[in-house]
Amino acid sequence: MAFEVKLSVVPIDRSKTKELNDLLPIEIGMFGGSGNYDSSVIENPIEVKVFTPYGDPSDNFILGTVKGRSFAFLARHGRNHTIPPHAINYRANIWGMKALGVKRIISPAAAGSLQPEKVKLGEFVIADQLFDRTMGVRKDTFFDGGTIAHLPFAEPFCPELRKVAVDTAAEVNYKVHDRGTYVCINGPRFSTRAESMFYHNQGWDVIGMTAYPEAALAREAGICFVNISMPTDYDVHGEETVTHEMVLKTMSENVDRVRKLTFEMISHIPKEASCECQTAMKHGLF
Repeated sequence: MAFEVKLSVVPIDRSKTKELNDLLPIEIGMFGGSGNYDSSVIENPIEVKVFTPYGDPSDNFILGTVKGRSFAFLARHGRNHTIPPHAINYRANIWGMKALGVKRIISPAAAGSLQPEKVKLGEFVIADQLFDRTMGVRKDTFFDGGTIAHLPFAEPFCPELRKVAVDTAAEVNYKVHDRGTYVCINGPRFSTRAESMFYHNQGWDVIGMTAYPEAALAREAGICFVNISMPTDYDVHGEETVTHEMVLKTMSENVDRVRKLTFEMISHIPKEASCECQTAMKHGLF
């Protein structure tokens, strides 16, 4: 996997070329999830198009600074929410972040609570485990020909970023669960009752459609990755069957809290990583 290959990063406004060159490389990236597309907190924003070997990312990247740190924002479904989760070009999105120099990715996302007695709507779950149910449909590796590699993935989310998220949530007085298992389904459909009850009975905590393969690709690329799940529904455990409208309604009611948590995290992220995420592939190549 040759991330060293020079990829084109082109500002939409060509007059911002010097500002772009001065800003690169970018340190911290964020994928905006459902309803979380406001990048107005970014200072001196520059919109850029990134060309990758895997085609187009979900949208143009918005670059700038947040709390004194260089920052990249990408709307994972497109700014107008036009790309369903199963059709996202995950490899292009992660490669684009890597091409910009990103070393840490914050990934907030709407999710369903699988444990309604424990995980309530509007709370945050900082997942520490991941169960993939995308059925092998998604391209989940950069090593699909040529070099053979096996990704160490026992702990799929960055422990350092998880701690930053938990500590920041406590600081701003938000209810947070400091661990949990995220079940990733392929989508775009929601679960059947039988599927949901199976996940519930396993004791898993939240269900969503995007953390995989984002987390795996980020690890292959040597990028720390944290998922911040905010339950917007009780999957099929509640009195109402989950719908997209229900998800967007709950997300819109809590979007300011999501933004506050994720953007407050930025100033607390250490400059140098103490985890092993960025060197995970050191012994994975054959």
